[in-house]
Amino acid sequence: MRVTDALSRVFAALADPTRRDMVARLSEGDATVSRLAEPYRMTLQAVYKHLRVLEDAGLVSRPSGPQPRPVRLEADAFALVDTWIERHRDRVERRYRRLEAVLAEMDGDEDGQDHGDDHRKRPERAGDPDES
Repeated sequence: MRVTDALSRVFAALADPTRRDMVARLSEGDATVSRLAEPYRMTLQAVYKHLRVLEDAGLVSRPSGPQPRPVRLEADAFALVDTWIERHRDRVERRYRRLEAVLAEMDGDEDGQDHGDDHRKRPERAGDPDES
């Protein structure tokens, strides 16, 4: 399995607001399917379909054994997403640091020109014909 395939499954699973809510609720602790289903106005079968998508993405797991089995979050899937996000965050932050450096340099150049212009002004002379 390629990393991008796993990552695509995770993002696809999290694209649905109900599944994101399930993940958020499971971040508080493991829960049975019936407990997860409580706040939703859908059939238990629909809840199982959402859980299947989350399981296929590696976001949750349910241990084998007798019912009721707890559903739990899997940290590995979040580590995969975190690694992907951090790689891109680092790139963006480097770009912004370079931009900030260029802007600071430009600002320093402008400040130098403004101060440098002060000595180029013509001195006022008494009796200058332009003064009236």
